[in-house]
Formats: sequence, structure tokens, C-alpha cells
Amino acid sequence: MNLHLAQHYGMCFGVRDALRATHDAAIREPVTILGQLVHNPVVETHLKTLGVRHGDLGHHESAETHRVVITAHGASDSQRASWRQAGHAITDTTCPLVKKAHQALATLVQEGYHPVVIGQRQHVEVRGLVGDFPEASIVLESRDVLQIPAGVKLGVISQTTQPLDRVLEVVAEIKRQHSQVEVRFVDTVCHPTKQRQNALEEVCRRCPVVIVIGGRNSNNTRQLAEKAARLGARVHPVETAADLREEWFRGVTDIGITAGTSTLDETVTAVMDRLRQMTPN
Repeated sequence: MNLHLAQHYGMCFGVRDALRATHDAAIREPVTILGQLVHNPVVETHLKTLGVRHGDLGHHESAETHRVVITAHGASDSQRASWRQAGHAITDTTCPLVKKAHQALATLVQEGYHPVVIGQRQHVEVRGLVGDFPEASIVLESRDVLQIPAGVKLGVISQTTQPLDRVLEVVAEIKRQHSQVEVRFVDTVCHPTKQRQNALEEVCRRCPVVIVIGGRNSNNTRQLAEKAARLGARVHPVETAADLREEWFRGVTDIGITAGTSTLDETVTAVMDRLRQMTPN
């Protein structure tokens, strides 16, 4: 079997920095992470060895420690202020590119635009983005555009891990349904997401089977798997090398591999090593 690793794959700088900051905080004092630091079970297992606790960003009583960690997915300014007022010290690991999305949305609101966020309503990043703007409209599919109020100019951003092609489709639909008003779109899809999505296209041109490595509840990992399927590949999402099955590769000579932005390099290496050991009939 020939293995084709995507040119861009795996852990991004924002996640890596979040892990480092949390690790450094945890070895100095007890910490509570307000949510899931990154959507990766291997990382969660490592954090447990450091005694890290988990709490709920929306509930102060869920944190027993003085220091709390805001995850790479970010939070609203009102949530940060609330935790400080409750007497907690904050280690803020919000990805810089998520912060840019917050800044873009705040600027649009200041300039008089009705805020629109393209993304998953229940995703922690999206909840953080709209936390300071309860009037914001959240859309993901074209049919959701019907929820946006008419007659006001619209300022649109996106969850950072949404595929750009989907985002542009939704923006086009917003402009079509609201053709009588100004629609301003600020592209906040992060560069690592774009890189991994684009690199996947080359892999799918060469490989009929694609392995996507990452946490099952990771949005960007799921988006990679969905895109590979749309491009015609037979897709197998895995979290670790233990998930691989030899029967997936019978009669296959070229296998593509990619990984989401919260996937450790060690996990990718382990998956590739296991694939090299396999000899499917």
C-alpha cells in the first residue's frame, strides 16, 4: 500500500499554544478547564495525568480551583468578566484567529450592522462569538437565512473551522435573499482550516480511500471527512491507530491520510506506522 499524507494536516499553532499554556499552568497550581480544551481524547487523557479538572463555562460553581482555563475555542467578554468577578484567575488560551473573529464581529456591530454568524449554533466557539451580541443571527444552511431580519444592513462572519466553500454559498444566499440591503462579509475562516481543506483535495485526486484522524466531536475533523466523501473518496474517520481495520484496505493500493487541527503528531505517526504493518488480503 502507498501512503499519501496531506501536505497540510494535524495540530495547528492555536491548539499547540493552548496545550502548552494549560500544561504550564497545571504544573504550578490546580486548574479547572472550562469545557474541553481541544476536541481530542488523547489530549484529554494526558490532561488527566496532570490532575486537571473540568468545569462548565456557564456555571461558576463547577470550578473548585482558583485558576480556570478558557479553551482555545474562546468565550465572550461578558463570560470572562463574570469569572473574574467571581474571584477566579483566568488562563486564556483562546486561539488568536478566534480572537480575530470576535474583533471582526464587534467592529461590524459598532458600525451599525446586524451581526450574522455562519456556524453551528451549539458549538462552543459560536456561543462565545454571539455571547456579547444576543441579537445575532446564527445560520449554517441556506434555509436558516430566512431567520435573518429584513430591512437592516448585515455584517457576516464565520466560525473559524467552517469550510470556506460552504461559507461562501451561505453568504451568496444571504445576499440573494437580502438584495435590498448592504451585506458585508468578513472572511474569518482560519488559515490552518483552509490549508487542510485545500491539501485534502490533492489527496482525494490520488487516493480512493482516505483516513481522517481526529476526535469524533471535532468540527474541523468532521468537515475534512465530509469533504473527502463529497470528493468521492471512501472515508474512514479514526481517533487512534487502534481504530484501523484491515478489511478497509483490501484491493487498495493508494491510501490518503489527513488529520484535524487538534490531532497530535504522535497520533498521526502511530496511524501511519500501523498502516505500514497491515497486509490486507
